[in-house]
Amino acid sequence: MILAGRRINDNMGFYVAAQVVKLMAQRNIPVAGARILVMGLAFKENCPDVRNTRVVDIVSDLASYNARVDVYDPCVNPDEARHEYGITPVRQPEAGAYDAIIVAVAHDQFKAMGAPALRALGKPLHVLYDLKYALAAADSDLRL
Repeated sequence: MILAGRRINDNMGFYVAAQVVKLMAQRNIPVAGARILVMGLAFKENCPDVRNTRVVDIVSDLASYNARVDVYDPCVNPDEARHEYGITPVRQPEAGAYDAIIVAVAHDQFKAMGAPALRALGKPLHVLYDLKYALAAADSDLRL
């Protein structure tokens, strides 16, 4: 499949960002200036390794829409994330602050939070995208 001249398989981050932006637009949530939380940066769940993570593509593509993107990953060493990708993870997400929340890595900690705690991070009107099936299908607005 080709979207905006780019093969989706070549850049999953572009596809994910486009899906989030589309749903935000459908809900009349302005994208430019929006606060978006990406939960997880590690290469895989419950692992501190950031080498070869594709989550950076999602972060980059969302930032290209002039959104403010926070990354939260308690498993990752913040110094390594900064060194490898120029990303400074937040120590703790801010409750009620986000227009969109993306569960990009299925850490056990995120699964244990459950949908109510994840949604509490969002503004009253927000989008919750579960990329890794960490939640039940009915608990998220989008799934990959």
